[in-house]
Amino acid sequence: MSPPADFAARLLAWHERHGRKDLPWQRDPTPYRVWVSEIMLQQTQVQTVVSYYERFLQRFPALVTLADAPLDDVLHLWSGLGYYARARNLHQAAQVVRDRHGGRFPHTFDDVAALPGVGRSTAGAILSLALGQRHPILDGNVTRVLARHFAVKGWPGRAEVGRKLWALAETLTPADRPGAYNQAMMDLGATLCTRTRPACALCPLEGACVAKRRGNPTAFPEGKPAALLPVRAAQLLVVRDPAGRVLLEQRPPTGIWGGLWSLPQIEAGADPLAWCASRRLGDGARLVARWPVRRHAFSHFHLEMHPVEICLDSEGLDCVEEPGRVWYNPAAPDVRGLAAPVRRMLAALAGCGGER
Repeated sequence: MSPPADFAARLLAWHERHGRKDLPWQRDPTPYRVWVSEIMLQQTQVQTVVSYYERFLQRFPALVTLADAPLDDVLHLWSGLGYYARARNLHQAAQVVRDRHGGRFPHTFDDVAALPGVGRSTAGAILSLALGQRHPILDGNVTRVLARHFAVKGWPGRAEVGRKLWALAETLTPADRPGAYNQAMMDLGATLCTRTRPACALCPLEGACVAKRRGNPTAFPEGKPAALLPVRAAQLLVVRDPAGRVLLEQRPPTGIWGGLWSLPQIEAGADPLAWCASRRLGDGARLVARWPVRRHAFSHFHLEMHPVEICLDSEGLDCVEEPGRVWYNPAAPDVRGLAAPVRRMLAALAGCGGER
């Protein structure tokens, strides 16, 4: 095993020459800007995040503007990025900072780690990258580098494996330039020590990497034990009034697509026209088409969506008096957080691409 100082020195020297230094959140890396980027980067690649990040910061240039904004505005800008609990947590955390910390992003580890959606590694990343504080991190990229370099056996999600990796991260993180070191670790995992086909010959740590010496770097870290994801089926109702507007319902604040606007969803075997009658949509509801089945993957299950197009003879204005329902014009979309599959279906209705 290389001494910690040698490990850090090799990594930092590599980062000076090859590391990423011009990402949007690296320019003026305030705690707020770094925090937003770290939340977006959770389970999402850098190239996907950049455009979302730039639009988000243009709309919410300061923490207080984010805290004061309606949740719908936040979800609208997050639409398509996935894992929407991140957006809800970001909005809630901004309100916590506004109300409990006077609108100033906290500078202590415990306060940052306690914010909704943050936790140990993200707090360490924010404080080291923005303020130069010494805190170890252990995101997916860092986990992969450490698990390979030290041939740490087992799935990192297991408590005992996680403890080993955190101990290594703590030991190796230097007191000098911890932010640059943490960025270098993330960059190494993202660009060279990748999940498949790692570029070991270019790695500054190759000479001491145990997994490389054994000839099996991709065997580390071990994957999560395989589990067959269940499939759930549901009907999504594309209810259209004579003006071409589509009925949307807001999802509950928790659960899939929490807080987003979606097409009404009913059980796979339920009667769509009976649902319309129960929602006071009039007697003129006609089932005009069943669209091709679509599938959307969540982390714990697959959703098999059966879109059903229904046209109304009257405008059915009664139902919009109830909270959580609106008539939406796909041809003139407003600012509203939409589930990505629903957004694609609405775009197809508006003739903006997509397939029915």
